[in-house]
Amino acid sequence: MALYEHVFLARQDLSPQQVDALVEQYKGVIESGGGKVGRIENWGLKSLAYRIKKNRKAYFALLDLDAPAEAVKEMERQMGISEDILRFMTIRVDAHEEGPSAMMQRRDDRDRGDRGDRGPRRDFDDRGPRRPREDDRPRRAREDEGDE
Repeated sequence: MALYEHVFLARQDLSPQQVDALVEQYKGVIESGGGKVGRIENWGLKSLAYRIKKNRKAYFALLDLDAPAEAVKEMERQMGISEDILRFMTIRVDAHEEGPSAMMQRRDDRDRGDRGDRGPRRDFDDRGPRRPREDDRPRRAREDEGDE
């Protein structure tokens, strides 16, 4: 059997319980086709870059699959028919990632307030936003003033 990562987008007007029910439904399709579902991640309600079928937001979910191609095709066929699914994408992978996906890692970083490699903001300190000093002006502007 092949390994796949499958992501789908569900309509924004569904409840989180309905999204979980969709995940269980498609998990059943894979298992009835002789496959296994590994990691399941619910990425939650996120804004879309552009409207899809008149929706500005969607629930995102990730499934790690170990299934035959026929089971995956059947799941995709059922998703194509469903009005609750806006988009889906299945990618064949050589191995599944260990630990949380990149989307879940980003969420963890955001919760901590971590800015990653960028460091603290220069225009913001503990007291709030600060006004630019004379030295913060571009060097060319300072040099131009000295010429006069």
